[in-house]
Amino acid sequence: MKNTPYTTLFLDRDGVLNRHRPDDYVKNTGELEILPGVPEALKMLAPCFGHIFIVTNQRGVGKGLMTYAALQAVHARLLEEIARAGGRIDRIYCCTETNDSSPDRKPNTGMAFQAQRDYPEISLTRSLMIGDSASDMLFARRAGMHAVWIDSKSGKETINPDLYDERYPDLYTFACDYLMQQQK
Repeated sequence: MKNTPYTTLFLDRDGVLNRHRPDDYVKNTGELEILPGVPEALKMLAPCFGHIFIVTNQRGVGKGLMTYAALQAVHARLLEEIARAGGRIDRIYCCTETNDSSPDRKPNTGMAFQAQRDYPEISLTRSLMIGDSASDMLFARRAGMHAVWIDSKSGKETINPDLYDERYPDLYTFACDYLMQQQK
């Protein structure tokens, strides 16, 4: 990755930016727990990328476990905390569909192409995708992105090494390493 001119950063939400709730969803702002170091990491990464997006599957809305308004409130709080630390997210793309065949549901690439339609200057081959699941890594591969796996589940999930290019324990560690590599 040394001095690679990546211009766009795609991030999964649950497990990368906030604590993943196994077999559950972040249904309201009270359940949103931003992971340690995330706001600082995004502050460090903001100057490195022309665009930073969240791409997230949010099936809980489609299942009726939460409203779209509640999801928007969760996202507003997340964005506020990131901005307060000096970081930024340019846009959030989410798929609330319950059907895995939805073109927008990861690992399908619809959200990447939505971002590309909204921001035509984006080159997916010059983009990074950071996620914590095989679905995220397959999304990156299918879209032609560099794939970074956040192994936040501490060995509870094994991902085929062919699906990712790099592996880190958390976003903050990735950000520190990325900045150090860019300075070489």
